[in-house]
Amino acid sequence: MSVRSDRVQVQMKKEISRILQEDLKDPRIGFVTITRIDLTGDLRHAKIYFSILGDEASQKASEEGIKSAVGFIRKLIGERLKLKYVPEIFFMLDRSLEYSIGLEKTFERIRNERDDNKDSDKEIQ
Repeated sequence: MSVRSDRVQVQMKKEISRILQEDLKDPRIGFVTITRIDLTGDLRHAKIYFSILGDEASQKASEEGIKSAVGFIRKLIGERLKLKYVPEIFFMLDRSLEYSIGLEKTFERIRNERDDNKDSDKEIQ
């Protein structure tokens, strides 16, 4: 990645977050967090990864709301960032937070089982 594309990624992340919070009035869109942006070297295509808090139904509704607003978001990005070419943007639901929470719960359960086994071993002796 070049320095320019890194700077554009940072600015895009800030602006898209601001657009989702302040400019979009779609009631389907809940609490959305932009987790990362993958931008091609020529700045023509951007994959925007986002996560959504809530149950499966609210996540699906938020995802549909965001994807229906892609044109509006791209227009605002073009106005605010003053790029020669506004990247074609694709929103992708990032499930890594859910995955890491699931792993943490599994690790906690394993730690609890080990502690229970140690306690039962001490009682036997």
